[in-house]
Amino acid sequence: MARNKPHARKMRLARAWKRNSPVPLWVVIRTLGKFRFHPHIRNWRRSKLKV
Repeated sequence: MARNKPHARKMRLARAWKRNSPVPLWVVIRTLGKFRFHPHIRNWRRSKLKV
């Protein structure tokens, strides 16, 4: 990917990068295990971003 990219695209990539993390353990404990997995978790090989 090019080094110089549009600002909007860079922001979308940053948002996806931050969103791609597991649910914190304190959330799992607080919700009594109802929220174990993050719905936005994405693997770089399995699914591609539409940016």
